[in-house]
This record gives sequence, C-alpha cells and structure tokens, in this order.
Amino acid sequence: MKAIVFDTFGGVEVLHETETDTPEPGPGQVRVRVRAVGVNPVDGKIRSGTMEAVFPTTLPAIPGGEIAGVVDALGEGVDILKVGDEVLGWSDTGSYAQYALATATVLAPKPAGLDWTHAAALPVASDGAERVLDLLDVKAGETLLIHGASGALGTVAVQLATARGAHVIGTAGPANQEYLTSLGATALIYGPDLVERVRAVAPQGVDAVFDAAGKGALEDSITLRGTTDRIVTTADFRARELGIVFAEGPQRRSAARLAELAQQAAHGALSITVGATYPLTHAAKAQQASDTGHSRGKLVLTID
Repeated sequence: MKAIVFDTFGGVEVLHETETDTPEPGPGQVRVRVRAVGVNPVDGKIRSGTMEAVFPTTLPAIPGGEIAGVVDALGEGVDILKVGDEVLGWSDTGSYAQYALATATVLAPKPAGLDWTHAAALPVASDGAERVLDLLDVKAGETLLIHGASGALGTVAVQLATARGAHVIGTAGPANQEYLTSLGATALIYGPDLVERVRAVAPQGVDAVFDAAGKGALEDSITLRGTTDRIVTTADFRARELGIVFAEGPQRRSAARLAELAQQAAHGALSITVGATYPLTHAAKAQQASDTGHSRGKLVLTID
C-alpha cells in the first residue's frame, strides 16, 4: 500500500511517500480503507521529535491517528462491524496511508449526510474539546475564554461550550472574527492589550480559560483569572512552569459520543469546518500549514 513515512525526526522535508505492506487486523481490530485523514498539530510535533517524552516513536513511522473510511477486513472476535461499513474514529496504526488498523470499539458509523472530509475532521477535535471542557467544569452561565478559537479544536469547543449554556469569548486573527461570531462566540483579536479588551466585554470576569493556541497567552490568562485555577492548555509546553494544567491525558475515544456528534454534524446542528484538503502525496504541505497554527478549522488529507 501507499503510505507517508518519516525515517528520522525533523521538518516536513523528512516526510516521503513509500510502498509498504498492507497491515492485517489482529483480535478486536478491523482494517479500514482510508478515505480521509485528519491532520492534527500533534502530528507535526511527533514528526519533529519534540513529543518523544510523551509519545515515543519507533522509526520509520507513519504519521496520523484519525480516520474516516470503509471497513475492509475484520480481526478475530469482531462482531459489531462488518466489511463495507463506513466509519470514522481513531486508528491504532499510522493513518497517512491507504489502509490503517483500528480497534473496532472506537469507530463510529459515518452518517450518510456527512462527507468523508468532515467525518475525518471530527474525532480528535470533539474528544479533545469535551475533555478540556470537563476538566474546566464549564457550567451554564459562566464565561469561558478560548484562545485559538477558530482552529479545529477551538471551533468545536466554542459550540460545545455554548451548548452547555456558557458565554464564550474567543480569540483569533483578524480574518476569523466574523467566523467566530457565526459560531456563537464574542470574538477578539489576539495580541497586545488582550487583558483590557477581555475585561471590556466581560466586566464580571472570566470563569475559565481554554488555551488551544499555545501563542503565549497564559500570562494574560492568569492575570484575567487572578489565579492559575481553571486554566487548561493543549498547546503551550510552558504550562508546568506556570502551574497550569497541560491536557495531555489519554483520549476517551467514546464511539457512542462520536456517533452522536457525527449525527449532529450531518444534520447541521454542529459545524465542522474543513480549512483545506490535500491529497495524500501532499502530506508535507498539509503539515507545514498545520505547523503555522493559523489554519481555520481542520486540515484533511484525502485518499482515492
């Protein structure tokens, strides 16, 4: 099968296409003919070697862990899926490839009204957003500040927090202000004087902060909160130095919850924004765009 691999850690130039053996599913696994792959910031961090302490990588490696595709083969003991089922979820093996293995219990059915690219954009973002919102214990009537609110993770977090009844203030670049407003957030441009501008729109204060950007906003967040309590980042590795929680725990990977959100997305109740799509052979360009941290919504690889 065709796959994208890296044999050494480094920049996007270490990614290259190769032919490799098609994997065989083990007990409890299925093989998925991959149709679309979500590109996540962690993919680039693993490729660069900066995540070795958290995610040790055996080289050569195929990047990726988020898929949408068609079940192609069943491993021993799998009776909840059948060959030909269209699914989305998390892969056990690298997903930048024509085929990937996945544990059957972490795959959700893809609704007919959800296309492949939007299906691939949902698992990691929805899981991560809900995990952080729960860590922050966001409740109805509270004010939540989200940094990086226009990215894939932020886009879902804004909507899920709003659905909980929270008032969301989202920071993003100038080009994404109207986009955030359309999601239900009060939009602000990140950068200088952020503390004053947040206080102007939230004079009652900020109850919690979700940093999905990693762009140096933690100090401002502490100032706004007056404490390090109820601040969580998924992107700033300085968190521990500042006494802030870095949300690096295991993904929940709930197929049942993913199925619910996929249905919402298929019926327009949850907006999943795909910022750009790339063919598998352009994986390096996709990761380069992801590494900048300025993409609106999700970047997705497509595989014919």
